[in-house]
Amino acid sequence: MPVTLPDRIMLATGWRRLALAFLAGALSALAMPPFGVWPLLALTLPVLVLLIDGAAIAGGRGYWGAFTAGWWFGFGYLVVGLWWIGEAFLVQADAFAWMIPFAILGLPAYLAIHVGLGCVLARALWSEGPWRILALAAGLAAADWLRGIALTGFPWNSFGYALANNLELAQAASLFGLWGLSLITVAVLASPVTLLAVRSSKRVRCIPPLIGVLVLAGMWGFGAWRLADTEVGTVPGVKLRIMQPDLPQDQKFRYDARQTVVDLYLKTSVEQGGLAGVTHLFWPESAFPFFLEREPDVLLRIADLLPPGAVLVTGAARAAPPDPGRTGAKVYNSLRAIGSDGAILATADKVHLVPFGEYLPFQPLLESLGIEQLTRVRGGFAAATERHAFAIPGLPNAAPLICYEAIFPGNVLPVDGPRPGFLLNASNDAWFGLTPGPHQHFEQARLRAVEEGLPLVRATNNGISAIVDPVGRITGLLPLGVRGVLDGALPTALPATFYGTWGNSVPLLMIILTIALAFTMRCTDTRRS
Repeated sequence: MPVTLPDRIMLATGWRRLALAFLAGALSALAMPPFGVWPLLALTLPVLVLLIDGAAIAGGRGYWGAFTAGWWFGFGYLVVGLWWIGEAFLVQADAFAWMIPFAILGLPAYLAIHVGLGCVLARALWSEGPWRILALAAGLAAADWLRGIALTGFPWNSFGYALANNLELAQAASLFGLWGLSLITVAVLASPVTLLAVRSSKRVRCIPPLIGVLVLAGMWGFGAWRLADTEVGTVPGVKLRIMQPDLPQDQKFRYDARQTVVDLYLKTSVEQGGLAGVTHLFWPESAFPFFLEREPDVLLRIADLLPPGAVLVTGAARAAPPDPGRTGAKVYNSLRAIGSDGAILATADKVHLVPFGEYLPFQPLLESLGIEQLTRVRGGFAAATERHAFAIPGLPNAAPLICYEAIFPGNVLPVDGPRPGFLLNASNDAWFGLTPGPHQHFEQARLRAVEEGLPLVRATNNGISAIVDPVGRITGLLPLGVRGVLDGALPTALPATFYGTWGNSVPLLMIILTIALAFTMRCTDTRRS
């Protein structure tokens, strides 16, 4: 019998095996924004299945072989999907360029450990028949979940975002969230591998892919129905304007450029006929290279800009008194609401800080060695202990999400009080230039709107700024790398979704049940043998 291509993949050893895993992972990254070629996973995930099939060739249960295949697959996937992070270290290249290899190789190398561990779990549940794809789905979905919480978490480009590229398919996130989408994505798109199982009957081989097609069709049908059946109104008496300045990142934190920065914001904000009728103006994260309270002339200029009764919502660093026994002010990355009289009306501080961007792990030790975080705030930013509703006059309460706080499913709402009326995401993706990063960030924030049934207002420095309704439809958008303003109404919120009510307990239960089913199939195979 001739050796087939699947046999060659399964029997590959040494560097060829690792190269196959890396290449399959690298190609899988094209399923993510801005490319969105999610059917490609139907070719790459079967390669990972075949590599895990062959993991025991060297003897034993094959756990090490499964881990190495998973790690190299994850490394390829994450290097290609996250290379753009290196752009941030070129903003101040004289100080940070030496860290680029650690960013574009070190971070994916660490994150790939989770994929490797997911493949070890899959191998422990592995069966000989077509239902081993359930073991892989449970393992990789559990790995995605672990990657989202371990060491403060970084769930960027979780596998579920592949299906979320399609708005109809994304509606399933209102039922079981991102992690549930990851589970289904892997199970469905790995299923074509069962067609290659020549030892099984044709009928048995076809069942998993057929079920996969039916699952996708059912999800699409549910999504199409939800989109067609959901009528979304607008909050009366509200006209939003989002100002996107497209300010070069190397100017944004220079105090000597303060006048240029403020002039640009004010000038851009009054484009398209001034601010007549605008009730709320939004500026991006970390808008100023100074503390607002220490620049009263800027507050006066803002007061002159705003029509009577209008409110500016802007990102702005905030200084607070030091903790007892310490010197130096605490600095928060914050959102501020400013009235037409120049008064600061409300503040929301960031809860989930970016490691190495806004603070350093082991901050005193690393600073003593001359290492700084990208924002170069001595001592790092301080983090708020909990997320609270952001009360903006004239609007429903907002859930404030600063920068990458919007990427954490099930962790975007305030911890107390009534359900907010919308998600407010202020960000500064100019660190990453015109790369895939800002596209990925926007799509992840957009999926939070679908999960929670809440509209999204997103203001960024260089894009993508947008208004998104609570089922993920974009009602207005400023593309990446464009300077200008976006006017629009605020969509109304929907009642809490199933996922919004039960949170991550839903996908975790799905993963546990899939693990139990995969284990049952493994035990059945063992008894037959």
